[in-house]
Amino acid sequence: MGPGVRLESLTYAGIAPLPRWKLAADYAAYLVVRLVVCALQAISPTTCEQLARHGAWALWHVLRLRRRVIEENLAIAFPDSTPAQRAAIALEMWRHLLVMVAEVAHAPRKLHRTNWRDYSVIPDMAIMARRFLDRRPMVVLTGHLGNFEMGGYLLGLHGFPTHTVARRLDNPFLDRWINEFRGRTGQHMLEKTGSGPAIGELLASGGTLALLGDQYAGDGACWVNFFGKPAATHKAVGLFTLGGEAPTAVCASLRRERILQIQMTLGDLVDPADADCPVRTIPEVIQWYTGELEKLIRRAPGQYWWVHRRWKGTPPQRKRRAKKAA
Repeated sequence: MGPGVRLESLTYAGIAPLPRWKLAADYAAYLVVRLVVCALQAISPTTCEQLARHGAWALWHVLRLRRRVIEENLAIAFPDSTPAQRAAIALEMWRHLLVMVAEVAHAPRKLHRTNWRDYSVIPDMAIMARRFLDRRPMVVLTGHLGNFEMGGYLLGLHGFPTHTVARRLDNPFLDRWINEFRGRTGQHMLEKTGSGPAIGELLASGGTLALLGDQYAGDGACWVNFFGKPAATHKAVGLFTLGGEAPTAVCASLRRERILQIQMTLGDLVDPADADCPVRTIPEVIQWYTGELEKLIRRAPGQYWWVHRRWKGTPPQRKRRAKKAA
């Protein structure tokens, strides 16, 4: 927030002005986050990585943050694993999340158009580049896997701007700051609510749409299997792929051995224009990309966000059976 800008003057477009106490609390939280980021920027990435190990141990063993949710999710995803194996994945997940914060803090200072080769590897770059340079639209799907924030950042460094749909953060100061990071290399943000017309124009003009495909969809969802259990998934991706006749890729930005070493991995790609395209309906599209995302997660389970409840709710068929039984 620049000099001369009053707290009460910062509001979201289309939303009533926020109360002064709410703005003051949000700004205080924003200052705390910025101070943490400044502290991370003042130390080396290697030191950040070492601190992340200690922080992860404390979050898992001492604070036990969201431990029950994590244990339930890992038991669903890896039913044949031992408690010790699942605990190791959980500990690695917390380390990954803390390292991810450090990577976002250091990326603007470390990664540039002239040195991206020192920090990223894209084994399937030739395939992706041909699609990005095509005049047809493109849909890029990922999940809460690896450093997905770095995915759009790195694509921008390669000269491939994307439009990403994301929910607006409740804190307007943090929302503006994180979107400034996202847009630094050419990633454009679209508000999750009411972005349908903008997405339609984007696909019609041959643009690239990037989405997180593992978010709980709530009522009206398409239920598909994710690690062998039904999960409520958004139908919109199927509409974008089939309605926009857009080639769709499932990708992940996985960390390699060290901090700020990212491998952008292509899981699979389908093109609705191909005669042998394996997906022809919305449920088929959604089950396909969910299955491909699961394969990527199995490659690096410690880099997935097991902290959120992916398997919430009950499929409609089961709800009807429960009502009849009652």
